Amino acid sequence: MPVAERQDFGSDPTAVRETDHYQQEYISAFVDKWDQLISWEDRAAGEGDFFLRKLHEHGAERVLDVATGTGFHSIRLLEAGFDVTSADGSAEMLGKAFENGRKRGHILRTVQADWRWLSRDIQESFDAVVCLGNSFTHLFDERDRRKALAEFYAVLKHDGVLILDQRNYDAIMDEGYSSRHTYYYCGNNVSAEPDYVDEGLARFRYRFPDQSEFYLNMFPLRRDYVRRLTAEVGFQSTMTYGDFKETYRENDPDFFIHVAEKSYDAGREEGQ
Repeated sequence: MPVAERQDFGSDPTAVRETDHYQQEYISAFVDKWDQLISWEDRAAGEGDFFLRKLHEHGAERVLDVATGTGFHSIRLLEAGFDVTSADGSAEMLGKAFENGRKRGHILRTVQADWRWLSRDIQESFDAVVCLGNSFTHLFDERDRRKALAEFYAVLKHDGVLILDQRNYDAIMDEGYSSRHTYYYCGNNVSAEPDYVDEGLARFRYRFPDQSEFYLNMFPLRRDYVRRLTAEVGFQSTMTYGDFKETYRENDPDFFIHVAEKSYDAGREEGQ
């Protein structure tokens, strides 16, 4: 299938609410600019060692990065000594990640995979699954979200951990959008802001210094809804952090990070 040269959302972009449409949204021109948006050095400084520390705390060695994107976290994890498999549903993203890895002296082990059928393409088991970069928000149907979480659970070892992040859509929907771009989208002279939001769609516009614009249509996940889903598919406990902090006021963080444990610890209560 030829690669699209421009994004196509049809005559009514706010009506595009389909899980599979994301593959048409990550066109080559957008993927080529993605690293300008996140700014690897600034993003690394913003998140510090949070993910590395959480993985070490859970004794993780083998990690499946299911939302590899352009490879930022896969490469960080490799350089920290983890055994990493890099998966993504977008062939364009995986190609860019492989290129980024090679530039840094790494050969990424990549797999193009749909989360809903993850175990079809990946038969190994892992100590941890990471799903970062607000990627889970691409799933528009609740059945898709449940299926994906169940697949993450299935590829984890008995004491494995899932680390999944999301934008603070609660604050966006309840109070309006504001972002300090401190942790995730750190690039200079770029913007990532909502163009349209309702309870079933968050349409974001991405603008770059050359005046180019791209869009992503995503589902606005509420924090407690995600926590409930992780519990319902079998995760024993979920701790939720706001911008890498354990304590926070609910509408302050730009991002939430959920750390969901598959193992059962009777003496541990769920975090907030």
